Amino acid sequence: MIDDGRPPSSETELLGLCRLIEAWLAKQAAENPLVQSVARDGQERRWVIRVTGDEKPLSALWLALGQRSLAYETYLMPAPEENHGQLFEHLLRRNEKLRGVTLAIGAEDAIYLMGRVPNGTVDEVELDVILGTLYQAIELFFRTALRIGFASRLAD
Repeated sequence: MIDDGRPPSSETELLGLCRLIEAWLAKQAAENPLVQSVARDGQERRWVIRVTGDEKPLSALWLALGQRSLAYETYLMPAPEENHGQLFEHLLRRNEKLRGVTLAIGAEDAIYLMGRVPNGTVDEVELDVILGTLYQAIELFFRTALRIGFASRLAD
């Protein structure tokens, strides 16, 4: 949770943020050639953006609006089969250079990219930065991480 000193967002503020996010998502779906689809996760304040890339053909980027912050994440790759130490060292060294997102080990030891910003900073520019940061990190890290964690399977 992010506590930037502000009280939790009111229902009215959350509704306004939902409208902002949905308008931005509609614009991305209409204008961004990398965005394949956008969807809201039921009645939750949660959305998924499916994007295509060069290194990883399809990625699902999740946005989740909470009382104090907007969380975002994407699944980078499954748990490595081998070279765990080498892969984690590689990813930790890359973590240092990331802005607004971190590499993390998630469920079933899979590798994720995750971040969070205070609700008070969420606007179209911030949403563009989030989308761009996640996309760029996937493109930069996916292939090398896969080659390290699945070296035997991907050997020529």
